[in-house]
Amino acid sequence: MTVSNDSQSQNSFSRARKSRDARFDGVFFTAVKTTGIYCRPICPANPPLEKNVEYHRSAFSAAQAGFRPCLRCRPECAPRSAAWQGTGTTLQRAIKLIEAGALYDNSVDDLAARVGVSSRYLRELFARGLGVSPKQYAIYQQCLFAKQLLHQSQLAISDIAMASGFNSVRRFNEAVKQHLGLSPREIRSGRSNSQQGLVLFLAYRPPFAWQEMLNFLRRRLIDGLEWADETSYGRVIEYGQSRGTIEVSHDDEKASLRISLKLNRIDDLLGIQNRLRALFDVDADIDAIDSHLQAELSDAIDYLPGLRIPGIWSVFEAGVRAILGQQVSVVAAQKLVQTLVDELGVPLAQQTPESSKILRCFPSAKAVGESDLSFFKMPQARKDCLRRFADHFVNAAEPENIDEWLKLKGIGPWTANYARIRGSKDPDVWLAGDAGVNNALKRVGDLDDLTRLAPWRSYLTFQLWNQL
Repeated sequence: MTVSNDSQSQNSFSRARKSRDARFDGVFFTAVKTTGIYCRPICPANPPLEKNVEYHRSAFSAAQAGFRPCLRCRPECAPRSAAWQGTGTTLQRAIKLIEAGALYDNSVDDLAARVGVSSRYLRELFARGLGVSPKQYAIYQQCLFAKQLLHQSQLAISDIAMASGFNSVRRFNEAVKQHLGLSPREIRSGRSNSQQGLVLFLAYRPPFAWQEMLNFLRRRLIDGLEWADETSYGRVIEYGQSRGTIEVSHDDEKASLRISLKLNRIDDLLGIQNRLRALFDVDADIDAIDSHLQAELSDAIDYLPGLRIPGIWSVFEAGVRAILGQQVSVVAAQKLVQTLVDELGVPLAQQTPESSKILRCFPSAKAVGESDLSFFKMPQARKDCLRRFADHFVNAAEPENIDEWLKLKGIGPWTANYARIRGSKDPDVWLAGDAGVNNALKRVGDLDDLTRLAPWRSYLTFQLWNQL
């Protein structure tokens, strides 16, 4: 998907490339015809002449045109972009699932069933939208993830093959050589920054109001599940069969978050990385969000650029926190969640000195549903609501469909919308009736015609909370 015939975009991309503007990182890629390499717009190499470059909307497009990824700027680490916006929601959802590893152990037929179409129709969508099959697209994404691990970790090549979804090292070597133009060993020998342990860097397009996000998370810390200091945040995570911890710090110079992971297994690593990207909202088109909201709000509030949405690790955890936060203060909700984790959370094998308690995973839906919750000092109706919610997650065909939660007694619009904002990362939720939003509106005045603030009203909620 080149932009060579789009003169306005080409001129904009040319200026961004020459200035190494990080706000365009991941929005487009520069393919250099004289070297056969494609780069991020922030690449530190000497910029080539304009006549020798072409611009692509995605790394995949550049690869399809015959270019291989740069070893210096590492295109696989660029912030993600809505490159396929406009190609249809079914294709977008399928791409998102593939990028999360949906075709690692499953077939295209399985993927088609998940998005609700036939496998034949799904193949047609990929052929029309991307010019390749779903499996070809998946293999290239696996190779890019493998390249990231080759640069950013000291994992053995056999472990990287497994973590990136290949069943054999031989197949892994062949695929990387075919799609990236270099063998795994050649990629690793050319890395410029060897990391100790398992470390991932999540790049973002600036600005990023990291301190405000960190402060928000610190005010809601659950001891034993989470920990933080003035500069970093950590927590226990669970994904598939993987359990462990993450520790996150901010690198302003590299416009990235540094994630240090300790896991009992690595075969779920791609899914974990995707969950982390959502957790810290690194792929938000923050320049577009800020430009739109600032233009519409004018001087109505003290607007903070780069304010992103701090997520919650799972949709189930988001729902539980929302239920326990109904009609109580942040401090009261925090105490209730703390009690739940202390009573029902499963201890983690590895511990960390930053926590004053034994590290625990967030309780499972099964554990919550089977408990009488007698340790809670709260109305019985709230306990019953929490158990119904947990049973729904155990038994429902699509438990993460938040619209279905509204059918459960005790769950209303505020609870569902809070989970939409922080659990499923819906960018356009107006949290009507929220006490914090109402208190902020008393200070700044009512905001007329909220529809004009779409599709970024979730970000408006956090801007209002930030006024308090």
